[in-house]
Amino acid sequence: MLLMIDNYDSFTYNLVQYFGELGEDIQVFRNDRITIEEIEKLNPERIVISPGPCTPREAGIS
Repeated sequence: MLLMIDNYDSFTYNLVQYFGELGEDIQVFRNDRITIEEIEKLNPERIVISPGPCTPREAGIS
């Protein structure tokens, strides 16, 4: 499973679409809606951090 961290950037779902075309199982979470502990429980094979955010203050766990 591929975990995508969404930094509130409109390009995120372009990436999700492309990974989906490659046959990836994808789960998307906004950067302030998931914790490190939750990520560990999901045990993703890969993690992709989307473009954005505006400033480091908005980066959440990214």
